[in-house]
Amino acid sequence: MEITNAVVTGAAGGIGRALATRLRSAGARLVLADVDVTALAGVAAELAAEAVGTDVSDQKAMDALAAAAPDADLVCLNAGIVGRDLGSPWEVSPEDWERVFAVNVGGVVNGLRAFVPRLLERGRPAHILITASLAGLVTFPAGGAYAASKHAVVAVAEQAALALAGTPVGVTLLCPALVRTGMSAEGEDPAVVAEAALAAVREGTFAVVPDGWDLAVAERGRLLAEGARPVLPAPRG
Repeated sequence: MEITNAVVTGAAGGIGRALATRLRSAGARLVLADVDVTALAGVAAELAAEAVGTDVSDQKAMDALAAAAPDADLVCLNAGIVGRDLGSPWEVSPEDWERVFAVNVGGVVNGLRAFVPRLLERGRPAHILITASLAGLVTFPAGGAYAASKHAVVAVAEQAALALAGTPVGVTLLCPALVRTGMSAEGEDPAVVAEAALAAVREGTFAVVPDGWDLAVAERGRLLAEGARPVLPAPRG
């Protein structure tokens, strides 16, 4: 699909900024959102984009964002946080569980609520790109609320894709492994991740899974189907 108008949440840095940069270089007009309004303003100025300070966990803020981008044909629901506690579930504070789910899951759900009815009403081809994580496709013993929230995001994306089948609105789920962002000093270049995500959008691919992790994702499903205990996931090779 051709992308002429795009919205990106979590656009002040990391994957969001990389998505915005790639989209702008391809000629798309941008509405960028982030809770960090200072950093967002800098990115928006650099990319000649409109900046809308947005807390994605707030439904009214997401509704305002959708109203500011009435012609969007690509909505990137990308904003997310790691949280402070990355241990086992019982080691995560109640506050961390609440905030991480409010942003990571609530941000996606609020975005779908705000944008999907508008996109369907317009009746033109459009697409929603949802950023989850490899941590939402396989399960590690730690990861705190972040990992659990990304499993929920995967389920929400699947629900949305099934519900929107047969409509002009498509869904792509991005599940990167470690990416060099504010969340991690190590990992893949966010520009590479963004390019793979946008290629999937243009091709209508549902899921973007990191190279080498396909068998681990399949193994998790097999073990669950057989009622077997989980095993520590690992990439091929």
